[in-house]
Amino acid sequence: MFLGNLNLKYMNNYIFRILVLASLSLLGSCRIGKQQATPELDLPAAYRATPVVSSAETVLPVREFFKDPVLLELIDSAMAKNYDLNMAVKSIESSEQVFKKVKLNYLPDLTARMDANTTRPSKNSLGGIGNELFIGSYSVADFNTNLGLTWEIDIWGKVKTQKEEALSNYLQSVEATKAVQTRLVADIANGYYNLIMLDNQLRVAENMEAISDSTLRIITVQQSVGQVTILGVNQARAQLEFARQLIPQIEQSIALQENALSILCGSYPAAVVRKDFNEEEIIALTKPAYPASLLGARPDVRAAEHTLTAANARVGLTQIAMYPSLTISATGGLNTFKASNWFSVPASLFGMVAGGISQPVFLRGQLKMQHELAKIEREKAVLGFRQSVLLAIGEVENALVRQEKNDLQIQSSLSRVKSLTEARKNADLLFKTGMATYLEILNTQSAYLQSELDLAELKRQKKLAAIELYRALGGGWK
Repeated sequence: MFLGNLNLKYMNNYIFRILVLASLSLLGSCRIGKQQATPELDLPAAYRATPVVSSAETVLPVREFFKDPVLLELIDSAMAKNYDLNMAVKSIESSEQVFKKVKLNYLPDLTARMDANTTRPSKNSLGGIGNELFIGSYSVADFNTNLGLTWEIDIWGKVKTQKEEALSNYLQSVEATKAVQTRLVADIANGYYNLIMLDNQLRVAENMEAISDSTLRIITVQQSVGQVTILGVNQARAQLEFARQLIPQIEQSIALQENALSILCGSYPAAVVRKDFNEEEIIALTKPAYPASLLGARPDVRAAEHTLTAANARVGLTQIAMYPSLTISATGGLNTFKASNWFSVPASLFGMVAGGISQPVFLRGQLKMQHELAKIEREKAVLGFRQSVLLAIGEVENALVRQEKNDLQIQSSLSRVKSLTEARKNADLLFKTGMATYLEILNTQSAYLQSELDLAELKRQKKLAAIELYRALGGGWK
């Protein structure tokens, strides 16, 4: 008995050594290709526009950048209810589960099994005759309970590469969700300030309706006494109708914007509470920033980099698939042909250990094609990463230009509104005293109306430029 155990142990060691030597010889002939690193980027030293923006490492959080409590309440609602954001969060959870599953690939597979069967060979067969001679029955029962273990030795770093790919996909989904959050915050803020601009324009239109109606009544009286012709009444009435036309047009835009903002916040269309324009509601970005800092703040750039890392890992996995694999398996348990002896120990104990090397043969061409496709996808990921950086810098440049030029436009617009306000008052006085014609007062009122509408639009664009710059620099949502 001792000699039999010794021989079995020797054979197992012998088989294991042969497998190891075969694997080492294969290692000498196969090498996994070097993974492509993140490409070098020839970034500009500074932005074209004046770099009066916050550095990416110190972008303000949302609650410090926005000061309007009504807007912050809308943002909080969107973070909790927006369906696009919730789907992105589910993608994170899915990627996390895949990552956890891949980490378990380091462990061997262990299965438990219990079965029983009966075999009855023909009486004229050798099996039937042998059963009759040795156990006195043609039927033979088999009762088996065992544990089986299978373990693929990670020769080529397959599990490590799978883990790297799963981790990169997980991090990519995290950054993609941050990008959705940042975009959602910007869209809500843009919609909110667009509503405020429309409110201001509606007040201007309503004010002009009242002024135009008063002017029409005066001109109508003058026409009745022969001071002006019917042409003056027609033009005054046309200006009144223009002001009246603006009111439902603006009200329609307000309703559509409220509906869109409600849907962004995950609610059914409804009225949206808001405040008036406040120049201090958005904190100015005043610290200098440089293009290289975008790589550490923009979630879309980081997501593109993680996509490249995952593509690198996929190339390695497709290359590993062409190499041989070493698998060790073991099975042990209880086996007997009588139910009464099923759990008789140690007589019913049995065990088996085996090892094997498998190498793809006829699938070699297919696996090589998959490897080439993976390399093409990696090159696409490199291009995608470069493009994301290029677009990021371009968005910051555009936001800086808009912010700088918008301030100059607002200064001119304020001066224009001030001049036309005085001109409208003077025109009213001169018209009532007969020293100005109806054409002069109508032209002055029309210019004043347009200047007020333009100023409201420029104030909205100023807010939007600051929000876009904030988003382009990576946002600050936490």
